[in-house]
Amino acid sequence: MILTVTPNPSLDRTYEVPSLMRGEVLRATADRIDPGGKGVNVSRAVAAAGHRTLAVLPLGGAPGALVAELLGAEGIEVAPVPVAGQTRSNISVAEPDGALTKINAAGPELSAAESEALLSTVRAHSGDADWIACCGSLPRGLTPEWYAALVARAHEAGARIALDTSGPSLLAALRERPDVVKPNAEELAEAVERPLKTVGDAAEAAEQLRALGARAVLASLGADGQLLVADSGTWFATARVDVVRSNVGAGDASLAGFLTAGGEGPEALAAAVAHGAAAVQLPGSVMPRPADLDPAAVTVTADVPLDRVLTEPAT
Repeated sequence: MILTVTPNPSLDRTYEVPSLMRGEVLRATADRIDPGGKGVNVSRAVAAAGHRTLAVLPLGGAPGALVAELLGAEGIEVAPVPVAGQTRSNISVAEPDGALTKINAAGPELSAAESEALLSTVRAHSGDADWIACCGSLPRGLTPEWYAALVARAHEAGARIALDTSGPSLLAALRERPDVVKPNAEELAEAVERPLKTVGDAAEAAEQLRALGARAVLASLGADGQLLVADSGTWFATARVDVVRSNVGAGDASLAGFLTAGGEGPEALAAAVAHGAAAVQLPGSVMPRPADLDPAAVTVTADVPLDRVLTEPAT
């Protein structure tokens, strides 16, 4: 079972339009509404793959109730933590060429009591979890050390931790030695405070995060592939993608694939890349099912192309 923690969930509305024109009235060619937030998306991808998952998240108001209802409809167990504020609503506008414009709300401010209730709920369910995935930004009211406290409590309960966050929250949590962290290229560059121009730069940055406490680093390099750096070795993986429809939740689908495949080694990396590649070819934040995956399109190698220049260098 994979337990996910989403401190700042959302209700996500996605509209597909022929083109985005500022100041004009646009007609959507398709639209959908999904429960959102990085941890929520991981749970959705885990459930789509046929595995059990439990989503722990603070929920408030009518949007929060709808998030819980939508998750239940996807067969996902929910452990809600009631909060006084209203769960945020986000909007995404997708264009045919893959460009995505997002408007994300700030979300509610959590009180000290609500913060502690969230931590306690995670601890109460940790015993059943093979992995705990802690994902996304922190809402107002939670300090950057909140994830560090969560990692410490989860480790005390014997659970393995996957952490997908950035900035001060990521750096503060490293001292508690999360089992794997999953930054993208921009987040990795921010963490080491230098630009990343090549795969080799990313590998060095990943090793720096490991020196600070991360036991493994699963780094997403966008269209260039993914990098896994761990005690057991370093691997690089790419996948063929025919059409990019939406990249909403693709990184979350990738983390779900990694964890459901065991969370370590080249086999898990291959699953991560297969899930991410499938997700970008689906609309909105639809999570891939086994039939959507194309393992034959994935290449994994221990011969990491360190000199390979990143398509979009991270600064």
